[in-house]
Amino acid sequence: MTSPAILVAGSANLDFVVRAPRIPTPGETVLGHAFSTYPGGKGANQAVACARAGGVATDMLLALGTDAYAAELEASLHAARVRPLVVRPAGLATGTAFICVSDDAENAITVAPGANAGLAPGHLPALGGYSHLLLQLETPLDTVTAFARTAHTAGLNVTLNGAPAQALPRALLAALDALIVNEGELAAISGIRHDIDTAIAALDVPCVAVTLGARGVRARCGAAWFSQPGFAVEIVDTTAAGDTFCGALVAELARGARWPEALRFACAAAALTCTRPGAQSSIPDRHDVHLFLQSR
Repeated sequence: MTSPAILVAGSANLDFVVRAPRIPTPGETVLGHAFSTYPGGKGANQAVACARAGGVATDMLLALGTDAYAAELEASLHAARVRPLVVRPAGLATGTAFICVSDDAENAITVAPGANAGLAPGHLPALGGYSHLLLQLETPLDTVTAFARTAHTAGLNVTLNGAPAQALPRALLAALDALIVNEGELAAISGIRHDIDTAIAALDVPCVAVTLGARGVRARCGAAWFSQPGFAVEIVDTTAAGDTFCGALVAELARGARWPEALRFACAAAALTCTRPGAQSSIPDRHDVHLFLQSR
């Protein structure tokens, strides 16, 4: 990998994962049968997917504490050939996430943002050498908006993964070239439920991709519409599948792929992620994705 092409700015967490027969209901205690920790966070997961699955030079702007968790997260990024650009907000610990994964591969996640909440507009580095900026919503919304507007003005392609779900200001939407959401996030942003195409069409963003889980993805870019079916796999853990899709899609587009080919590649990468446990540890490399696609 040579000079950076993609800058990912966003969250990094250490994931504490318990596997259990089912996800507890409110007030219920469920005995789990396995526990592990994994590097995670939407931003870091997507950066790893850009570099590992996408094979594109990737830097990541992230905020960490000075604790032992930070070293583990940085090591995971380096192992994926992502260059971390770390800021350390005073008095804030590294972000953590507590995840229960059920035996049928569903998950429930609670995040303690920690240092992620300290990522500020002034932390954005010089943007020369980058073609794309990829953002998410696990850092302050004002910061995400400022990053997007600065990058848009600088001529970068700006993509936002609108997760976790929330309404978005017009100033942020106006700075985007692409928006990636799931069905719930689409409804939260558009205000339209139960009609995916109408909701997509209502968004004043040049390109919109809506992930549909095992059903694949529905997308619009300009006046062109695309549907990419999902790939059937034996699911172990769905954690980071959406993040893998985002990173792989942006990487493929940065490599010059057209939207239909990029959507197919990203869906395949996300499907492979579901066959492995953990977040960043489950993200496939580019060679594995190509082998998977050849087998289909």
